[in-house]
Amino acid sequence: MPELDISIGGRNFQVACQPGEEPFLRAAAALLDNEAAPLISQAGRMPESRLLLMAGLMLADRFAGVEDQLRRAEARLHDLESRPAPVPERVEVPVEVRVEIPVVPQAVLDRLASMAAEAEALAQVLEERAGALSDGAQAQG
Repeated sequence: MPELDISIGGRNFQVACQPGEEPFLRAAAALLDNEAAPLISQAGRMPESRLLLMAGLMLADRFAGVEDQLRRAEARLHDLESRPAPVPERVEVPVEVRVEIPVVPQAVLDRLASMAAEAEALAQVLEERAGALSDGAQAQG
């Protein structure tokens, strides 16, 4: 069983622990030492049993406060989880209005105008030929 030397309030102690628990014991001793430091600075030298008792009580008080906060947080979480999620009366759906004004290249516009002019000229020629054929048929008749 490993034995560690720890220091609390400037006093050294040799403590045994289970194998693998050494880091936890060191961390616990550091917490206790942090609580003992203000006691020593305020009260000066005191018997080690009283120093350890007071430091332990201060840690226990802090632990009780944290435990109480944890209980309240768990109760609040349970309360929130047990309530149904609120459903809004009205759901706003964002509407995106998009107006596109296409830009037609000038070359395409010019070609379309040219094709329209050719179609009009062709229609004119067809009307003239149709008129001539009609006049010829009436003259023969």
